[in-house]
Amino acid sequence: MHAVTSTTAYLDDVFAAVDSNDAEQFVAYLTEDCVFRFGSAPAVTGRAAIGQAVSGFFESIAGCSHSVRSVWRDEGSLVCEGDVRYQRLDGSEITIPFVDVFEFQGDLIAQYKIYIDIGPLYAQ
Repeated sequence: MHAVTSTTAYLDDVFAAVDSNDAEQFVAYLTEDCVFRFGSAPAVTGRAAIGQAVSGFFESIAGCSHSVRSVWRDEGSLVCEGDVRYQRLDGSEITIPFVDVFEFQGDLIAQYKIYIDIGPLYAQ
């Protein structure tokens, strides 16, 4: 379990898991039946399926680093805006803005929606 006591610390922890390309650590923040949507890709449901999808994505990049600029929070949800810097497999880098929406069930994320145009990451 991951107590959501400090919004900033919580986001730091979630993004540290993502930025370390650790799908197993990342899915520990999710409910068993979490719904995850990344950009315009179809939603993926369930911790195991999300772990597979995220692992596949991690294989397509050399790494990433998130920087959060703004956060909005209410009782059951959290929204953050920021930039993610991707390192491509060819060594080049690109920074893309994102907005993430988290909906919670207790201390775990029940819905995780990432609003991002990921197309430029793979553009030649």
